Amino acid sequence: MIPERSVEVLRAIVQDYISTNQPVGSKGLVDRHGFSVSAATIRNDMALLEEEELIAQTHTSSGRVPTDKGYRLFVDRLDQVKPLAEAERAAMEGFLSGTADLDEILGRTVRALSQATKQVAMVQYPTLCKSKVRNIEIVPLSDTRVLLILVADTGRHEEHVLELGVPVEAEFMAELRSKLNTVLAGAKLNEVESRLGDFLKGFAPSRSAVVKIILEGLFEQVDANRTEKMLLAGTAFLAKSEGDFQRNISPLLETI
Repeated sequence: MIPERSVEVLRAIVQDYISTNQPVGSKGLVDRHGFSVSAATIRNDMALLEEEELIAQTHTSSGRVPTDKGYRLFVDRLDQVKPLAEAERAAMEGFLSGTADLDEILGRTVRALSQATKQVAMVQYPTLCKSKVRNIEIVPLSDTRVLLILVADTGRHEEHVLELGVPVEAEFMAELRSKLNTVLAGAKLNEVESRLGDFLKGFAPSRSAVVKIILEGLFEQVDANRTEKMLLAGTAFLAKSEGDFQRNISPLLETI
């Protein structure tokens, strides 16, 4: 069990290292964070943290930096650092409300996180290895074009506009959608192709070409959902000081 003061020392080390990108020493911790103990006592706490592999010394004469394990403990206790005030919570809820689209929600989240921390923020989409099909929609756009929508149970969805090449009645599209949803009810994404192996056989030859286009579009959507996605925001914060560069690279970093 790590003493509470040692946890506070770890928290201070993480905060200082994030702010300065420099190893942190005991005297600096006492000066900046107002610990009511001596630098020697803080060094004892740092020795304990080092034994627990929560911080590490980059070289003999340097201060300490957080390890991955130390960051993990820091993150696990973030709610104890500064709980959100009601106004902050309301602002966050307002910022994230008004949309049910997962892409937009995560995009807003990563931007808000970056602005709040003044750091690069990264958000990973929910893992889809066990995702299931929630719904298939086929929306006629014209006699020969449809919008195919695959919705996963995570809320993530893929949309493709498909050219059918021949006019197709809306009634047939509704029938096709119903059959797809029946066959794929509760199916995991990696089961879609196997479940639809004999699907084409249930249609007249005159309909085969259209059904095949729909199935190929659906398989492409499944493949897109299998790919793990990540979002980045605030890459301009990588340049802590523009004085380190001959030119302002912030616009370049923002495009990364």
